[in-house]
Amino acid sequence: MVRVLLLIPTTSYRAADFLAAAERMGIEVAIGSNHFQALDHVNRGLTLDFANTLGSVHSIAAFARDFPLTAIVPSDDESVLLAAEASRALGLRQNSPKTVAATRDKYRQRMLWQAAGLLMPTFRRLPRGCDIDSAAESVTYPSVLKPLALSASRGVLRVNNAKQFRKAYARIAKILNGIPSSSSTSGEILAEDYIPGHEVAVEGLLVNGGLQVVALFDKPDPLVGPAFEETLYVTPSRLPDHVQQAVFETTEKGVEVLGLHEGPIHAELRVNDRGIWLIEVASRSIGGLCSRTLRFGAGISLEELVLRHALGQSVDGLRREHRAAGVLMLPIPRPGILRRVDGVLEARGVAGVEDVTISIPLGQEVIPPPEGERYLGFIFARADLPAAVESALRKAHAQLTFDIAPLAQERHLTA
Repeated sequence: MVRVLLLIPTTSYRAADFLAAAERMGIEVAIGSNHFQALDHVNRGLTLDFANTLGSVHSIAAFARDFPLTAIVPSDDESVLLAAEASRALGLRQNSPKTVAATRDKYRQRMLWQAAGLLMPTFRRLPRGCDIDSAAESVTYPSVLKPLALSASRGVLRVNNAKQFRKAYARIAKILNGIPSSSSTSGEILAEDYIPGHEVAVEGLLVNGGLQVVALFDKPDPLVGPAFEETLYVTPSRLPDHVQQAVFETTEKGVEVLGLHEGPIHAELRVNDRGIWLIEVASRSIGGLCSRTLRFGAGISLEELVLRHALGQSVDGLRREHRAAGVLMLPIPRPGILRRVDGVLEARGVAGVEDVTISIPLGQEVIPPPEGERYLGFIFARADLPAAVESALRKAHAQLTFDIAPLAQERHLTA
């Protein structure tokens, strides 16, 4: 029997899309999650501690003795290393855990890419307990500080002088102190020169070491800091063909240097007059609900593409649909309690818009970056041209208003 174990943290947006893909394919799915009861509509599953890789591998191996597994598929950064370790323990096709660990360490990525001759900013690692005043005087400004292992722009800050450096370091350290982790590098911070330019994202699938690019996204909004909250993704890219080819070649070289051979990758790059700069490569597919912008063949989702590859099925010939598509990740304008969202029907009525999804329930606290890692929701659009997609997304966003109560006010109202 074909059975896939999906490793999906309960904080993930992606459970429903992966489960829908599995149902369409007619395969049995088990769920590994840190709170399995949150996904109790699945027949089989187990509760895992993603911070305890060794213990979770033992739990998965014991589960597999009763319910043999054909593949283990991670949904998010939090689960990629466990998927690699468990797959190795069960003799399933996988990237080496050492390679996957490198995708979770921005400093390690930088070291490997620099040694391979890829274009890299000047960078240094700031360990716990380092002399912050000395570090602040040693970097070139503007600079960017970021945690080594977090994603979704969490903890990433641009600083323009030594005073901002010290404040940003303390702010990021506070974020890291609140996160339980098994990573020895999780408390460290990377400082690197700020890279100006146009940012893009490559969505790809590795098959026997070869990179198949499934989409190239432009990010039309300027990402210049101080925080780097992503908003717009639009595909296909409007960059010249020769620049797109250079982006693909740089991504392929970066993936090869890391040692990845199988499965999905998501790469972030910047393009400027000096060339193509790799920002990072993740050994998983695009996050949030952004994968809903992508359709292949006869309506196949990205999740189905990932599952097909994990099961050893061919993905040759499956190309993204011809029409342009995009997503706008709704930014959180200020911290507080989300009390009301208006204009959703009007936003859905904008020509080209397919859906508007508010992903944070009313009454919950919302936190913008760099502390936060979630979005208020997502707007999806399709059109014949990328410019029309971008226009539709911006018009729909303009229809929305958010009532976010300050925390102190909300406590007073509910007292």
